[in-house]
Amino acid sequence: MMITPRTASGTLELLPREQRIFQHMFDIIRRGYERFGFTQIETPVFELKDVLLTKSGGETEKQVYFVQSTGGLQQGHEADLALRFDLTVPLARYVAEHERELAFPFRRYQMQRVYRGERAQKGRFREFYQCDIDIIGKDKLSPAYDAELPAIIVQIFEELKIGDFTIRFNNRKILRGLLSGWGVVDEEAQKLILREIDKLAKIGAAKVKENVTALGLSDKAADDLLRLTGHEGSKDEILSELKVLPIDNPAFRQGVEEVGAMIESLRALEVPEKRTRFDLSIARGLDYYTGTVYETTIDAHPEFGSVCSGGRYDDLASHYTRSKLPGVGISIGLTRLFDALRTNSLLPLAKPSVEVLIAQLDPSLSMDYLALATELRGAGLRVENWLEPSKLDKQIKYADKAGIPIVLLLGGDEKAKGAVVVKDMIAKTQAGVPRGELVPTVRSILGA
Repeated sequence: MMITPRTASGTLELLPREQRIFQHMFDIIRRGYERFGFTQIETPVFELKDVLLTKSGGETEKQVYFVQSTGGLQQGHEADLALRFDLTVPLARYVAEHERELAFPFRRYQMQRVYRGERAQKGRFREFYQCDIDIIGKDKLSPAYDAELPAIIVQIFEELKIGDFTIRFNNRKILRGLLSGWGVVDEEAQKLILREIDKLAKIGAAKVKENVTALGLSDKAADDLLRLTGHEGSKDEILSELKVLPIDNPAFRQGVEEVGAMIESLRALEVPEKRTRFDLSIARGLDYYTGTVYETTIDAHPEFGSVCSGGRYDDLASHYTRSKLPGVGISIGLTRLFDALRTNSLLPLAKPSVEVLIAQLDPSLSMDYLALATELRGAGLRVENWLEPSKLDKQIKYADKAGIPIVLLLGGDEKAKGAVVVKDMIAKTQAGVPRGELVPTVRSILGA
């Protein structure tokens, strides 16, 4: 029986030209992380089930892929392994397990696939790349690190040339302090109100007010909250307004101080003012964020949602060690970002995998073609040889379909003259070039 070849839903499989662009984006992110002194780690694709699900609730467990061998299934054993659904839990396990061998603050980047049992729909993936950076401290971690992460993301996104973008940041201590100052002191009620604030853009101010008053916030406090979360002033203007609020709460004051220090650090790091915004509506629904939180949107395409997010947490690995390991991190969802850019024809340009094809015009010159390829590779160029007798038209069509920008033609006449014909596939031109000028000519065409 013939099986129809097809990919599983929720996965991303690319043709070579798009794969080249994906790898180009991957490399820019990796280089950006390394430029700021982060070191790479990788963790196994699956973790022990009891380790992976220690901090997870029932909803998360519903999205987990469990791993079981055929033999185990036949013997009726329960799966004891599960595919990772993010890179944060594996990081917590990794730091707790290797705590004595690591130097703190531990600066790691990790760029690997994760797996999540998402409902199949556009823009949601079951297998996708996350590109994470985290800075983990031992016992404490200065708030000074919080400004470094947006500085990294700004450099990376500008190099990716994805258009104008904005990194919105906030501090959950401010929001919690405000809620306490307005009489909502129950921690669970505060969590629920923060989740409602995080839905502001989706459900609107009226619905958020209805929900937060039902959770115990007074009508006046709800109005004040919505006014602050809708503030569109500059970072300094919002900060000034917060400083004069009659809120006598230590967490609130600490949060305001930390945001002030972060704004100063962003300027010292020469992050353009337009790239960051202090936005009190950014709450991040995840409970483990305790201080700074970040969300990044592409200005012309807010419908993409956040393409890079993260925040600070007080204790990364409390379920695995008694040590206190505070940290701050941020993550780029590369697969989702790539898919959104591709859908809207916004993908960046990338260098071709093969830069030069050496055509075969005369089989008797096959050794000359191989020698020419070796010469060009020695100069750092990526070169492919056509190795079988074929019509030139077929070879040119191949180069065009494969996206190879330059074809070199060497026949008996060119060899006698010590020259090579360089065919520019993009400009649709060709010219004879002396061998001694071949490498600089090729590099000029490539823009290298």
